[in-house]
Amino acid sequence: MSGLSTVTGGAGFIGSHLVDHLTSLGRRVRVVERPGADVAHLPPGVEVIFADIRRREGLDQALSGSRFVYHLAANPNLWVRDRREFEAVNHQGTVNVLEAALQAGAERVLHTSTESILTKARASGPIDEDVRIEESDAVGPYCLSKLRAENYAMGLARAGKPVVVANPTMPVGPGDRGCSPPTRLIRDFCGGSLPAVMDCTLNLIDVRDVAVGIARVLEVGQPGRRHLLGGTNLALVDLLRILSELTGVAMPRWRVPYGVGLAFAYLSELWANQVSGVAPRASVTGLRLTRRIMHFDASRTLMQIDLTPRPIRESLADAVDWLRRDDELGALKLQQAIPGS
Repeated sequence: MSGLSTVTGGAGFIGSHLVDHLTSLGRRVRVVERPGADVAHLPPGVEVIFADIRRREGLDQALSGSRFVYHLAANPNLWVRDRREFEAVNHQGTVNVLEAALQAGAERVLHTSTESILTKARASGPIDEDVRIEESDAVGPYCLSKLRAENYAMGLARAGKPVVVANPTMPVGPGDRGCSPPTRLIRDFCGGSLPAVMDCTLNLIDVRDVAVGIARVLEVGQPGRRHLLGGTNLALVDLLRILSELTGVAMPRWRVPYGVGLAFAYLSELWANQVSGVAPRASVTGLRLTRRIMHFDASRTLMQIDLTPRPIRESLADAVDWLRRDDELGALKLQQAIPGS
């Protein structure tokens, strides 16, 4: 696949692995990142353009000449002090990027959505690509903004535009410089600052497998349908047990009831909103998602794109090792936690 591949958010967690994958295939790659973003870790030869996706100005130039556009730029956190940022970045930013990409004449455009918008309050059993979701199902402003973005991408596809959608589940592995929620959980556990655990389920997939999956979805994906990139379903307590076996850190001693956890999240957000401005220890959206079924069946997409995700234990081991070596705060704590470090 010759021609220019442009990746918005290409210096982020998933984006940087996608850029690595594309360059390993010999593709010519351009990254579009927000002004001030750290791009020093990107491979040599990658073109970088800084642009604010919240504004259409500058995007036409940033995407000009692109044959393939991978839209990954978003705010992946479950809390921000100004809730309007989710709508501005995740929804309106997607509208701006997709419109600019199509106007630039891109042959294929991929929008990266998320698994957290696919849950329903009274659902049962594994979730697949065909689940039908309304805005009333969305948990909090982050999920609502991502659902609106996906709906816009799907609308373009139904109108005959070459737009495909990929929905990764929770990515884990090395290289998460922005410390997304799953990496923050791993770091907190390994640093001994996770004294309690809640009952909830997760689906985890290696970030490197997500990158390969996104590249393949752009090539063979069907416009107007979701493509679910999922890996291993497991309970949170089982995730922590794997981390405990890898690091020697003891399992949390207490289980937190949902009501107690939700109250703590509200208080944490209140403090963050009105006093600290720093991300809370627990978010209301994150706590509310623990009540949803988060088991996914991605077998159809994985078969379509010929992808077999690696064992999640390997991904977690690589994530821990990367935190120990490359995350300054995590390294200070993990030096004592990881045998042989």
